[in-house]
Amino acid sequence: MLLNDFFKITSIENAEKHIASIELNPKHQIFNGHFPGNPVVPGVCLTQMVKEVVEHITQKKLWMVIGDNLKFTAILNPEIQHNIILTVGIKNKENGDLQADATVTAEGTSFFSFKGSFKELK
Repeated sequence: MLLNDFFKITSIENAEKHIASIELNPKHQIFNGHFPGNPVVPGVCLTQMVKEVVEHITQKKLWMVIGDNLKFTAILNPEIQHNIILTVGIKNKENGDLQADATVTAEGTSFFSFKGSFKELK
């Protein structure tokens, strides 16, 4: 939905947690309304970005079952921080859902953290 338009994944390192280097598109039309002259990445887009990166890593179509803990800790301006890091840990739960724990950072600043569960679409 947003991948390859609002943002693109430039690389992913697979370690204990997956580290995705992401380039935001500061010219995306969403910033015409959020907010002209002072663009801010909407929280819903950060949440969707986590989902799409988890889908990319797992190669599964998912839907978010629950967002246990979402924290928006700083304003993310795509004109200033257009290269960000999304770090995500993914665990399989007993019921088959995927548990994700993610953070979005750039240049030493944390902008967003996410803890939630996804279910595979069949």
